[in-house]
Amino acid sequence: MTAIKEWSIQSKGGAARYVREWPHANAAWMALLSHGYGEHIGRYDHVADALREAGAHVVGADHQGHGRSEGEPVLIEDFELVTEDLHVLAQAASEKQAGLPVVLIGHSMGGMIAARYAQRYGRELTALVLSGPMFGAREVLEQLQGMDPIPEIPLDPGLLSRDPSVGKAYASDPLVWHGPFKRPTLQAMTAAMDATAAGPSLGGLPTLWIHGQDDLLVPLEATRPMMAHLRGGRFEEKIYAGAMHEVFNETNRDEVIADVIGFIRRFTAISSNTH
Repeated sequence: MTAIKEWSIQSKGGAARYVREWPHANAAWMALLSHGYGEHIGRYDHVADALREAGAHVVGADHQGHGRSEGEPVLIEDFELVTEDLHVLAQAASEKQAGLPVVLIGHSMGGMIAARYAQRYGRELTALVLSGPMFGAREVLEQLQGMDPIPEIPLDPGLLSRDPSVGKAYASDPLVWHGPFKRPTLQAMTAAMDATAAGPSLGGLPTLWIHGQDDLLVPLEATRPMMAHLRGGRFEEKIYAGAMHEVFNETNRDEVIADVIGFIRRFTAISSNTH
C-alpha cells in the first residue's frame, strides 16, 4: 500500500491547513474527508484505507484550529470560511487527479460542513455522504451559549461507540481537544445551521445519510428536520440499530464502510463513464 503523504494548503486568510493524503496510483474516484469537532483527520486512517482499497484516492485536512492545522484550538468564528478551506483542498487535490469524480464524506461537524459545501459547490461533486451530521445537536449548543461561563464539561468518550477501545484511544489522543467549547465556535455552529436551513436542497446530488440510532451526542430524531430540508431527488438514509455517534468506529464499522462504498460505486461508475 502506498505511503501516506502529508502536505499543507493555505486558507484564504493565509493560515496553514494540515493535509493528509492516501494516494492511489490508478484511482477511479477521489474521496474528500471532513472530520468532526475537536478531532483530527488522522482518526480516519482506517476509513481511508478501505476507500483506497475500493479504488479511491483519498484526501482530507485538519480544520481550522484542529489537529495539526494553525489557529487557536477549536476556535472557529465563521464556518463559511471553513467550507472555503475545504474547497481550496478539493481544487488542489483535483489538479493532481484531473477528471476523477469527487465524493465528499463528512462526519458530525464535518457533516455540517459537507452539507453546506454541497449547497455551495455541489456541481463539483459526484456524491455526498453525511455521517451523524451535527444538526441534531442544536439544542445543546444553544443551551451552552446561554451559560456564563461555559462549563468545562469534557465529552464522554463512552458516547462515541460501543467499542470501548475507541473511547480509550480518543481520551489519550494528544491531537484531540479535551477542553471546553468556546463561545464564538458555538455561535458559529448555530449560524452555520441557519445558513444551511436558508440554503437550497441538495437537488439531484446523490446523497447518503448514515446515523446511529442510539446517538446521544447528535440525536437522530433531532437531526431529521434539517435532513428533510436538504433531501433532494437522490437521497438515501441508513440508520444503524444500537449504534452510537461514530458509526465509522462502531462495532459494525465494516458494515457501515461497506454500505458507504456500495453507495458510492453506483454513482462513481456512472460519472467515470461520462468523462
